[in-house]
Amino acid sequence: MSHRRQFIGQLGILATAACIPQRLLAFADVPKQRYKIAVIDLMILKRQKISAFQLAKDIGADGLELDMGGLGNQETFDNKLADEATRAAFLAKAKELQLEICSLAMTGFYAQSFATRPTYQKMLQDCIDTMKAMQVKVAFLPLGVQGDLVKNPELRPAIVERLKVAGTMAKKASVIIGIETSLSAIEEKKLLKEIGSKHIQIYFNFSNPLKAGRDLITELKILGKKRICQIHCTDEDGVWLQDNKRLDMFKVKETLDAMGWKGWLVIERSRDARFPTKVMDNFSANTAFMKKVFQ
Repeated sequence: MSHRRQFIGQLGILATAACIPQRLLAFADVPKQRYKIAVIDLMILKRQKISAFQLAKDIGADGLELDMGGLGNQETFDNKLADEATRAAFLAKAKELQLEICSLAMTGFYAQSFATRPTYQKMLQDCIDTMKAMQVKVAFLPLGVQGDLVKNPELRPAIVERLKVAGTMAKKASVIIGIETSLSAIEEKKLLKEIGSKHIQIYFNFSNPLKAGRDLITELKILGKKRICQIHCTDEDGVWLQDNKRLDMFKVKETLDAMGWKGWLVIERSRDARFPTKVMDNFSANTAFMKKVFQ
C-alpha cells in the first residue's frame, strides 16, 4: 500500500512539473551569479544612446552603467533620461535584451569641481530622480581632478559637508552614491566615518591603488565588503586584463570571496593602447576574461 501511495505521489510531482513553462525551468537551472559584469555606455562610445544596450549584449556583458550626460558650465547634466519617453525606451530595450542597468554615472564631475559647483544639489537630485524612475540603486560620483583630496586637502571640509548633504538625499530615496577618490583605503575609511552615512560608499577603482603603488588586495581588505558598493574592475589602458602582470584577477576574486562581497564588476578601461577605439575587440576580450574568472 505504501508503494502505491509513493507511486501516486511521484506521478503528481511529474504532472506538476509538466505544467511549469519550459522558460521557467530553464531559469531554474541557471545559478544566480554572485558577480555580474557590466560595461559603461560612455566608454563603449555610446553615451546615453539606446544602441549601447545591443552593443553591451554583443560584447557579452550582463549589464550597463549609464552616464548622466555632459556637464560643462550648465546648471545640471545634459540628461536625455530626464525625458519620460526616452527612459521608457531605454528600459524596454534593457528588458528585451535581458540586460540590467547597474548604475548611473555622474562622470561630469571628473573634470568639474564637486567642492565648488553652486548647483551641486540640483545635479544630485536630477541623478537621484532618474535613478528612482529607472529603479537603479547605485550612482557613481567621482571626485575627479579638481576634487583630488591628496593634491587639494584644503577642499576636504567643503567636500565632506556636501557629501553629508548627498547622504541625506540618498537616504531619503533609498539609494547609494558611490564615490571615487584618490585616497588610500585607510584614508577613505576615515572619510566615510566623517561623512557618517551608510548611503555614501566607495565605488572602488582597481587602477587607483595600482597607479599609486599601493597593494590592491590589502586596500580591498581594509575597506571591507560594507564600504564598497561597486567596482570599476580595470587598470589604465595598455593591455587587456588577461595580459596585465600587475593585476592578478584570480587573487582579487579569492579576496572578494573571502570578504563576502558580491555585486557588479564594471569594465572601464584596460584597452589595448595600440587600438583604443576598437570597442568590440577591447571590451569583449575583457568581458570574456572577467566571466571566466568570476562566473
